[in-house]
Amino acid sequence: MKNLIQKWNSINLIKRIICGLIVGIILGLAIPQASVISILGDLFVGALRGIAPLLVFFLVMSSLCHMGKGQKTNMKFVVVLYLLGNILSALAAVISSRLFPIMLTFSENTNTSDVTPPSGVAEVLKNLLMNIVSNPVDALVNANYIGILAWAIIFGIALKAASETTKTVIENISDATSTAVRWIISLAPFGIMGLIFSTISEQGLDALLSYGKLILVLVGSMAVVIFIINPIIVFIFTKQNPFPLVFTCLKGSFITAFFTRSSAANIPVNMELCKKLGLDEDTYSISIPLGATINMAGAAITISVMALSTAHTLGIHVDFLTSIILCVLAALSAAGASGVAGGS
Repeated sequence: MKNLIQKWNSINLIKRIICGLIVGIILGLAIPQASVISILGDLFVGALRGIAPLLVFFLVMSSLCHMGKGQKTNMKFVVVLYLLGNILSALAAVISSRLFPIMLTFSENTNTSDVTPPSGVAEVLKNLLMNIVSNPVDALVNANYIGILAWAIIFGIALKAASETTKTVIENISDATSTAVRWIISLAPFGIMGLIFSTISEQGLDALLSYGKLILVLVGSMAVVIFIINPIIVFIFTKQNPFPLVFTCLKGSFITAFFTRSSAANIPVNMELCKKLGLDEDTYSISIPLGATINMAGAAITISVMALSTAHTLGIHVDFLTSIILCVLAALSAAGASGVAGGS
């Protein structure tokens, strides 16, 4: 069994995920009645949702309590770039949605009578602020990432004066949580197999084909951010060719995050990539967990595309100025979205 596990882990994760994807489609078409297979997907997503809040909480708290007095981390600049990335990602999604409007197919049992939309920007901001000051235990239980981040920062700063023994314990818990996440990520092929099996067996292959245009707009918007917007930002601040770094990040981080659909669970992968790139640990040990919480470009794209697609399907005209407002709201909403599968 030990040799089998070692051989399994020696195979590239992306190759394993692609195999899981293919097997899930085949099983969904061949034996759709074997509903027990879909449990694998539920277990995978459940495990990510269970461990990711703890990972963010202990990583940020451990990093801050170990930070020396007056230590420079450039976090203000990092936060500005994160927020700028969210807004530009939402803008790319809005432009894509206006160029390629999408008609959605709502299920027959769709019921919006119990859904109350926010009355305006003030209510969105109020909800965001209330999530920040949410009860810390409640924030962990309900995966309220913006609240988890806020309390982790508070506890981390408060623990700066703690004994080295206490700081070491917190660091050990943080390391153990990161290891647990790596174990879960290694099981992603089985989880994705279960998820794709569930979709194919319940809705058929047509379910994927009917949303082909929507998927193209979503992935296309992400590609614009990855290959155009991000390289421009990198070039402006580094004055160097940005594409070697872009492709390094694609290979080392993006593909795993894309297939596992979890930025929070991808934190250990990003930390390892930063270490290989020789970056300052005092900076990335905070910026990576922070980015998995507020730098939600994918969520901003998803929120913008789905909102405009729904409006187009229902025949609601959205002018360009309102679309710009949507960019800001999507960026704010994405900053508080859960960094796990289905978070946005």
